[in-house]
Amino acid sequence: MYLSVLGMVIIVITMIYSSFLAERLAEFERSKVELFAEALKSVTSSDINTQDDQNVEFLIVQKISDIPVILEDEEGNLQGENFGREVSEDFLYKEKQKFLDSGKKPIESIGYSRYIYYRNSRLYRYITLFPIIQFLMLGAFMVIGYIGFSASRKAEQNRVWAGMAKETAHQLGTPISAIIAWIEHLKDEPEINQGQLDIINELRNDVGRLELIADRFSKIGSDPILVKTNIVENLQEAIDYMQKRAARRVKFTMVTDDDPIYVNINHHLFAWVVENLMRNSLDSMDGEGQITANIYTAGGSAFIDLSDTGNGIAANKHKTVFQPGYSTKKRGWGLGLSLAKRIIDNYHKGKIFVKTSKINEGTTFTIQLPLLTT
Repeated sequence: MYLSVLGMVIIVITMIYSSFLAERLAEFERSKVELFAEALKSVTSSDINTQDDQNVEFLIVQKISDIPVILEDEEGNLQGENFGREVSEDFLYKEKQKFLDSGKKPIESIGYSRYIYYRNSRLYRYITLFPIIQFLMLGAFMVIGYIGFSASRKAEQNRVWAGMAKETAHQLGTPISAIIAWIEHLKDEPEINQGQLDIINELRNDVGRLELIADRFSKIGSDPILVKTNIVENLQEAIDYMQKRAARRVKFTMVTDDDPIYVNINHHLFAWVVENLMRNSLDSMDGEGQITANIYTAGGSAFIDLSDTGNGIAANKHKTVFQPGYSTKKRGWGLGLSLAKRIIDNYHKGKIFVKTSKINEGTTFTIQLPLLTT
């Protein structure tokens, strides 16, 4: 924004200065034509012979060779000079009319140059066009600079995301390995009873979940392996997992045809996206409501609409929700939806967006993925 303002200031200053130069040049060129007219008067009224008269006239025309002029005699006949080529009478009449339409007045002389019409030189036109050319060049420079800056910033953000995710996975690896070792040690205790063994098995399941989370983080920044998957079954697994961990007054529904829908996905990362969306839905419903997953195909894509009956999102926040740091919850860093968008957009070549949302009525997120036909 600051560069844009500075650029506009430079352009305005340049336009003012160029306009000043153009006005001074226009005045100078008119004075040259007026001097040409006075010289013609002097030559015509002098007593020198015809040959000398023609030579002086030729010299005068040479001195204003950068200014095209039209000479009109007392009978209305036109003669063009300094146009750099042969010009027709129709062309001269049109140029004369342009001169008169611009509000200028012809310079009066005598004889075959009773009236003199002129067109400003190329230098004048170059000066008047210079601000426009500079504006276009500066605009192109700013656009290219903005694109380059945005690409660089995005690349840097991606490196930060990938580094943070891999470091998180690395840090989780050590305590997870230690917990697994302690669980195996507890299982080997001779006096352990069935109740304690059940608790240990549940701990092992939770540790398995931590391993899955670490694996998800480790895949950020790397090219994940995409596998042909029936998205209906994959989504049903995610719904079953979340339903067991949701309040009883929250109902889960999936709407789809019986036919399988195949897409290329990475199971772990895609499940992360779906679980993240459902977790946000659960947080927005305060333990009561409904989550609906609608799967359908259209135009060579598979669509998943995840709807809830929660608090909703304001219309001006539909795009902001995917920005890092955005969160309506007191806890959390606001990274879930940003990561979800990166996983869908960058890794699965799809799209994720807010389809509809109304305050206190609910929200529908849509995931769009390329459909596999074979």
